Amino acid sequence: MVYKLCIAGQKEIQGLVSATDFDDHVYLNLVESSPINYGANKLYEGVAGNLIAFCCKLSFDNGNDGIIGFKAKSNLVQHYVSKLGATHIGAQNMIIYPEKALYLINRYFKQL
Repeated sequence: MVYKLCIAGQKEIQGLVSATDFDDHVYLNLVESSPINYGANKLYEGVAGNLIAFCCKLSFDNGNDGIIGFKAKSNLVQHYVSKLGATHIGAQNMIIYPEKALYLINRYFKQL
């Protein structure tokens, strides 16, 4: 499954995520922000976090308790631990468990 993040009423894609639903978790194959949304001069903050929170919600909706797994780019492991509450499980492998998944869903989808 591939999902895009856009601003309502605009055509530009702010970010993309490719995810696979397994029996016990959702695996993020790839998460990417548009080039205008990373670096010091980014247009929007939190694009990747929003996409990851969406996948946590998808995991809950599919009966997987919000659990997601992904492989971090090597220089982002600590960022995902500190900013998203991910657990580093070795090499570049990361998991977000139910408690942190709920936190992200509530942070990015307050109206749900």
